Amino acid sequence: MPATLFISDLHLSGERPEISERFFEFLRTQASRAAALYVLGDLFEYWIGDDELDAAGGDPLARRVADALGELSRRGVGVAFMHGNRDFLVARRFCDASGARLLADPAVEKVAGVRTLLMHGDTLCTDDHDYQAWRSTARSHAWQQEFLAKPLAERRSTLQALRERSKEVVGAKPAEIMDVSDAAVLEALRLHGLTRLVHGHTHRPARHVLEVDGQRCERWVLPDWYERGGYLAVDETGPRLIGF
Repeated sequence: MPATLFISDLHLSGERPEISERFFEFLRTQASRAAALYVLGDLFEYWIGDDELDAAGGDPLARRVADALGELSRRGVGVAFMHGNRDFLVARRFCDASGARLLADPAVEKVAGVRTLLMHGDTLCTDDHDYQAWRSTARSHAWQQEFLAKPLAERRSTLQALRERSKEVVGAKPAEIMDVSDAAVLEALRLHGLTRLVHGHTHRPARHVLEVDGQRCERWVLPDWYERGGYLAVDETGPRLIGF
């Protein structure tokens, strides 16, 4: 049986064309042989609205990505997408163009016979209080409606300024604050009654084994694509992290 693949934190942008080309090659090769492809957030460096797909004023890379995922979907590979902290404004138009099923965060999916908890991972970083406050604001209907009402060029300028500010803030924070909280991980697994969690966001690919209420559980963290890149493959033999 073909494996199910998981990716996240590609942060695709025109500034890093080599990563975009690696992604398209991945879709043509490994992903084309998969049962399904799950994108668990931050596919894009940022997303300022589905009008990025417009021929006039939009981002040509956005259309290429949607078209490539759409081709994968038409070949029979199930495509699912979850919002990340950079592309939470992805909406119905992108999903229709790419053939992607939009997932809630968190989501529970049966993967190779195992009910699995899927998350982007940012909600697990509960020690980063400033980020959680910003996340709450940015995910509100009021903020999104106000932001999306602005012209595309103004939105792009605003997001660029936010990116620069974010780099400064992140650089000043201790690394452990930006990692997941052990308590939040335990709570998520306990709440859903599951023994396997897959997430991205932290850019620290690894397999973590833990115990929750006497049950052996595992947490798989997906790699980012800033340098090497890779994915998680899950089949009847279990999960395995694969780097490029």
